[in-house]
Amino acid sequence: MLPPAAVVFRAGARWPTSQALLSRALASASTSTRCLNRALSTTHAPATAFSPTTDRTREIVAQTVSSIGSKREGQQYLKLFTTVSSQKFAVIKVGGAILRDHLDDLCRSLLFLFELGLYPVVVHGGGPQLNHLLEAEGVVPQFEDGIRVTDAKTLGIARKLFLEENLRLIDRLDSLGVATRTIQGAFGATYLDKEKWQYVGKITEVRKQPIESSISAGYIPILTSMAEGDDGHLLNVNADVAAAELARALKPLKVVYLSEKGGLFNGEGKKISQINLDEEFDYLMAQPWCRYGTRLKIKEIKELLDDLPRSSSVAIIHPSDLQKELFTDSGAGTLIRRGDKIQKATSISEFDDIEKLKATLISNYKGLDAEVIVRRFIDMLKEKKFTAYYDDTMQCLAIVMPKGEDQAVATLAVLTTTKSGWLSNVMENIFNAIKKDYPILVWTVSEEDENLTWFFEKADGSFLKNGNVLFYYGCDLRSKALVPIYEDFVSNGRATLGDANLETLLR
Repeated sequence: MLPPAAVVFRAGARWPTSQALLSRALASASTSTRCLNRALSTTHAPATAFSPTTDRTREIVAQTVSSIGSKREGQQYLKLFTTVSSQKFAVIKVGGAILRDHLDDLCRSLLFLFELGLYPVVVHGGGPQLNHLLEAEGVVPQFEDGIRVTDAKTLGIARKLFLEENLRLIDRLDSLGVATRTIQGAFGATYLDKEKWQYVGKITEVRKQPIESSISAGYIPILTSMAEGDDGHLLNVNADVAAAELARALKPLKVVYLSEKGGLFNGEGKKISQINLDEEFDYLMAQPWCRYGTRLKIKEIKELLDDLPRSSSVAIIHPSDLQKELFTDSGAGTLIRRGDKIQKATSISEFDDIEKLKATLISNYKGLDAEVIVRRFIDMLKEKKFTAYYDDTMQCLAIVMPKGEDQAVATLAVLTTTKSGWLSNVMENIFNAIKKDYPILVWTVSEEDENLTWFFEKADGSFLKNGNVLFYYGCDLRSKALVPIYEDFVSNGRATLGDANLETLLR
């Protein structure tokens, strides 16, 4: 269905992570680098100082990526992350609860990235620990409009705590052989409202130079959410706010919020795998379950992504699943993108540019007769009912033939996209739109299609015969509607859908 050149991002089969293999690879990697690190420095050595061993270590860890998902997924994501500058890879926000309860998971995930030559910028808070210390001191934590009131005593305790948590994180990473650098004074701020919140800051400046220099030298930068006020006084800043301002300054490919819950959940308590803000924001805001923290988080993420390149995305994920989120199509948490508005057409006359439609249909195929076949296919669409789904620039296109007299189930006739369409998640949005309109659907794919895992993720079931796969969702293989299609597929393979399957005709 999809051309071999297509690259899938985010939407594949959910393969189980091999934790044992991952642990062995990371243990081997950390052992080989740790001795060299300590020979160079008693604290946090730069990663670029020992290329032969590092190259071998990264090879081991790169192979381990395949144990998390598929080999194709691992290769594609490694290629994606290494095509952007190191400073634009990722910002990771770590809450105090993660540092307290999931430090080992966090550090293993950061070690994994470090050994691949990926250096995320980490900013952390310490809210739960601060509450505990304040209560021990007889101070009752106070909040106004969800923001901690920070008096002089609270600020002093917070400063000491943040430094201790920062050191604890760095020491643990250092023991694994991860080169880190603490960055102080990266945030400049003014008082948010001194009368109301006292020593709470509003970030007005992010000093990127020390962060970028650290990454260039092979260190993972570690920041606290404290800021420097205009008057030189230290100010407390919410870690989520600090991470967002850091992202606005660095414009990374990924912004990751580590969460104990591992994502956002809908009204039925099910984890939301992904959100396309352009399509779904208004719908989500109208849902009765979208309240309080969930509503605020979605709104804040939308405001952040509106300030970032369209290729940027936000992930809310548990630290133990970070590798799966970054290196598999299916991910593990909640992925949020700006997305694109999906257009629909039910007749050829609704397309503004027929030549563009032809070019999209033929773009991934070669052959002298391809143009003739596409022209005949378009002529066939003039006579039949269909629904086409595409984005404004037609990077992605899908065409569904509804059920009728000659077919008992709707069929997916066309599904084509560019690499950019995958990267911006348009194809995922298109398929979601199809599912809303067509609760039952069948389609066929060659067994050799390198994007086969994506189709397995989208289907409820499948049947393999002679190198071809019949996929379906919304029905059972033994259902009355599907039985004749199944029998035809067994006899005729992918030709079972006849003229409705453009790829079969082109191939």
